[in-house]
Amino acid sequence: MAAQRRNLMQSHQSWTDDLPLCQMCGVGTAPNCVYSPDGKGTQGHPNEDAHLRFRSEDGCFLYGVFNGYDGSRVASFASQCLTAELLLGQLKSSHTDNDVRRILTQAFDVVEKSYFETIDDALAEKAHLSNYVLPHNEERLKELELEVSGGATAAVALILNNKLYIANLGTNRVLLCKSSSDGQNQVLQIGRPHSTDNEDELQRLAALGVDSARVRQAGQIVGKSSTRRLGDYRVKLNYNEIDLLSAAKTKPIIAEPEIHGSQSLDSVSGFLLLMSEGLINALESAHGPEQANQEIVAMVAAELAQQNSLEAVAQSVVERVKRLHHDVYVSGRQRATYCSRHEDMTLLIRTLNYPLADGALTPTQGGRIYPVSVPYSNSQSTSKTSVTLSLVMPSQGTLTNGTNTASTLEEGTPTPGSQSPTATLQSTNTQTQSSSSSSGDGSLFRQRGSQAAQPDETGRVPPYVDFTQFYELWSNDHCDGQSTQGGLGPQ
Repeated sequence: MAAQRRNLMQSHQSWTDDLPLCQMCGVGTAPNCVYSPDGKGTQGHPNEDAHLRFRSEDGCFLYGVFNGYDGSRVASFASQCLTAELLLGQLKSSHTDNDVRRILTQAFDVVEKSYFETIDDALAEKAHLSNYVLPHNEERLKELELEVSGGATAAVALILNNKLYIANLGTNRVLLCKSSSDGQNQVLQIGRPHSTDNEDELQRLAALGVDSARVRQAGQIVGKSSTRRLGDYRVKLNYNEIDLLSAAKTKPIIAEPEIHGSQSLDSVSGFLLLMSEGLINALESAHGPEQANQEIVAMVAAELAQQNSLEAVAQSVVERVKRLHHDVYVSGRQRATYCSRHEDMTLLIRTLNYPLADGALTPTQGGRIYPVSVPYSNSQSTSKTSVTLSLVMPSQGTLTNGTNTASTLEEGTPTPGSQSPTATLQSTNTQTQSSSSSSGDGSLFRQRGSQAAQPDETGRVPPYVDFTQFYELWSNDHCDGQSTQGGLGPQ
């Protein structure tokens, strides 16, 4: 079996070629980018992200976004192997929620073990050559290191019997947006990132003997903030040689996902978002982390209202985030120092009873329209499309030896209220009201008057700002005191 897997990896064959792709989702991607001082960007390394979006013949749907690092091998392998472990007859409509959670957890364990089997020979050769310090061995050792290094984090969504299950491993993000009949969108972040600032993860590491205070202070473990990963043999097989992890009684960096679900989708209208760490980090670097979830949902909702292709929607949102990130960097403003580079970005959108835009229909003829609350501007259009958001953050579930004992999706209730320019932020313990105008430069969220100006017979609306004084001052500075009549400004 190990030899078969190695042959498949070497020949770049897919195990899932015969599985049909799901047509109810779209994927957008953008490669990593490093900016030079003049704002020009160059790709630092080949794209390392991967994704999957398959359906089986019995109505089972599987989606995943994998954030690779130090190469794309682990992300690519995981996207193929995980699909083979879940959609080739393993899941059945008769399975209970506990059965599904067990199968999902076992699938990740198989992926981890199968990947290490594919690099066994390379690791053995590497260990052998390391015992002999010879000049001609150095080049081969470098090749072997490139072959075996790398890892990936994963966000996986499974829909079975119209129930949603989420398997989260690492630092990607999953959002579920539920639309109500009055146009409000309730946004739930499913799961929390397994990172060095996650209290549950720090407690798990402390129970293994690791100094969690040092981990928190370091912020990273061998160059990554994630505390759960696929692959990465340096951390998994040699953790006792890593100072930060050397006191661990057993393997501290694990490949066991947190399983959330099930959530019935019978009456849900909205969309599901799976995002790689690179996408969410780019948006948070540009605008701050406070309202990143609201911003990404506003972008998706706006694009869904304008485009009739999910692929176009997902790609447009990714490109929008990419432009925002770049614009903040070249602006030189306060957050520019956080935006000198971004990693690979992947966004997967799965709609749930959510119709796409019909360009031939106006709102009064059945086209989609959203209440004005969170403005979003498309670079290709001067129109504004807005959504009202209610954000629900899940509480941290209790972890026991890496197992989530509170494995149900957090339920939240949309917050009623007027359609004012605010977003309601909820948690399981507290509820606060905050302005949707986020701090930082160039936010998508802007305060607007409650009464929108009506267009005249030409389709124009009165300007928001009176620039008369600006035109006068400009003319005085540039026309040597000549009359401003016939100069700049509207005539």
